[in-house]
Amino acid sequence: MSKQAQPTKSPNRAEKKRTGATSDTIYAHMFDAILEHRLAPGTKLSEEALGEIFGVSRTIIRRELSQLAHEGVVSIRPNRGAMVASPSVEEARQILYARRLVERAITELAVQHATEEQIDELREMVTEEHDCFARGDRGAGIRLSGEFHLKLAEAANNAPFVGFQRSLVSQTSLIIAQYEKGTRSHCSYDEHNQLLDAISARDTDKAVSLMMHHMDHIDAKLNFDNESTTDDLHAVFSHIGFARKKAGTKQ
Repeated sequence: MSKQAQPTKSPNRAEKKRTGATSDTIYAHMFDAILEHRLAPGTKLSEEALGEIFGVSRTIIRRELSQLAHEGVVSIRPNRGAMVASPSVEEARQILYARRLVERAITELAVQHATEEQIDELREMVTEEHDCFARGDRGAGIRLSGEFHLKLAEAANNAPFVGFQRSLVSQTSLIIAQYEKGTRSHCSYDEHNQLLDAISARDTDKAVSLMMHHMDHIDAKLNFDNESTTDDLHAVFSHIGFARKKAGTKQ
């Protein structure tokens, strides 16, 4: 085969390698969309549409959906495909109860193991969260609020809890999107800072008490009335298409 013929055989594959998203990127975008309440509970997740959005095959999309299903934020049903999980009232109560137990344990361990450097990183995250809400970017603020709890789990220095927490935080975000009252109030900024003060002071009782109060505040905002966002996948991930087109124009 001549050297001149080689480039003309597979330009599409080469282009996909340049513009198609990686598995990690696809997972991160979908996870963030759930945490930011841009994907409503019950939204159908079309493999074809997502493959078109991210520039990858349906096989790759199917793999990422399976991973999200493993974490409890996507439901995959025979002959019906995948959709964003929509917890029932009873499921929501069970998830929140499990979250309370895990948060208590994480807080106790964080008091023992969190370094000052980790606490400083958490404070920076809280500041960024506050800034997002202050400029009206509620979705990013909600995501950072959830990521705060994931980072706290890492500071607890117990690997299994990090995995548990990731699933519980994302499922809690779905519950909030589905059942939160219409007041849209948010006060985790002060609660997170007070919690960090107690952890830094190595005061286990106070830290646990503050975390349980924080969980009470989440519960108080729920009334089990459904409030959906959107089921338009192209609208949710519109920034992905823009980024891919922009990348294509530079090549």
